[in-house]
Amino acid sequence: MGDSFILTGGKVLDVDAGILRDGVEVLVEDGRITGVAGGRIERDGARRIDLVGRTLMPGLIDAHVHVIATLVDLAKNAELPSSLVALRARKIMAEMLGRGFTTLRDLAGADLGLKMAVDEGLIEGPRLVICGKALSQTVGHCDYRGRNDRRPLHDGSLGSLGRIADGVDPVRRAAREEIKAGADFIKIMANGGVASPNDPIHVLQYSREEIRAIVEEAENYGLYVSAHTYTDASIRRAVECGVHSLEHCNLIGADTACLAAEKGAIACPTLVAYEGLALEGAAFGLSADSQAKIETVRSAGIESLAVMRDAGLPMAFGSDLLGQLHKYQSMEFKIRARILSPREIIHSATRVSAKLCRMEDEIGVIAEGAHADFVVVNGDPLVDISLLAEPDRGIAAVIKGGKFFKDELGSVVA
Repeated sequence: MGDSFILTGGKVLDVDAGILRDGVEVLVEDGRITGVAGGRIERDGARRIDLVGRTLMPGLIDAHVHVIATLVDLAKNAELPSSLVALRARKIMAEMLGRGFTTLRDLAGADLGLKMAVDEGLIEGPRLVICGKALSQTVGHCDYRGRNDRRPLHDGSLGSLGRIADGVDPVRRAAREEIKAGADFIKIMANGGVASPNDPIHVLQYSREEIRAIVEEAENYGLYVSAHTYTDASIRRAVECGVHSLEHCNLIGADTACLAAEKGAIACPTLVAYEGLALEGAAFGLSADSQAKIETVRSAGIESLAVMRDAGLPMAFGSDLLGQLHKYQSMEFKIRARILSPREIIHSATRVSAKLCRMEDEIGVIAEGAHADFVVVNGDPLVDISLLAEPDRGIAAVIKGGKFFKDELGSVVA
């Protein structure tokens, strides 16, 4: 039997209604929420934890991370020993958990072994939802080779984010192989990118036939496809081909945002990635060409939030940081606050991101049967979103699966 306790005395954040509720107690047993009541809960053997003056909210979900990206220079990251990458990833994940992120959706690189290590308790970190290796065409966003480098890509190492597959039959096989290896969804590179050397932002990647083939393979297994995509043309094409999860979307237009909403797609902006790269990318090996690409998507990213909100396109919460820049993860809350309300941002980092993880009833919500994943906040995040943006100051406790990872409460009562 696991630990059982009752969280009491604080306000409970209802992320669906966007309000704080008083007088609610939450019972945790064996890592799950087994009771939520608007009054006192009695349970023999359960200790009571007083949260007076604080807010209890669901654990946060970052729906776009790269836990194996231990260096900003992704080409060099792919050359590292897999054992070193795994140990560095353990540290990255533990730090994310300390910021309140109890679940991560990894968007390229993390494998089944890392996911199992977390689930088995071998390493402390958020639970992982993975796509395995991202699928990329030659001279696509996962092709980090220089113009004159014709060596095969390092597809097999843990430090490589993606694999190259060209043509309808090869992409079908690649998708099947990632599903066999434990992928929860499939990721494709459908547009040019910042960190890759030879593909400008505007470049469309993969043919419609290739994208549709990958979507069909994913749907055959009850999964979905996620696409790296910036430009309006790329986003529209991805939606028309059946892609469900739209990553970044910095240059999306209103008509395409409305189409994506009608098709039931979900967007995942990742604005802090460009802030981090602008601040320190050059110091950590980002090439001059890649640095020049940053401003193209950085300034438009803020405007895209309003475009997608007004179109009714749901937005998940993502960070997409690399290597030494993971430390900026929580800054995403402040960046989004320039356009969105705290309620909208928190809903993105809980309920919407939970949908992309296909775990709507298990994470991102305080309800009976869900995982006992919580963040205890020193105040009201609906009023002051900086409490989440500055976790050292704003977060008093992080609980994942009923176990305290961070505990600065000092308020356990009998």
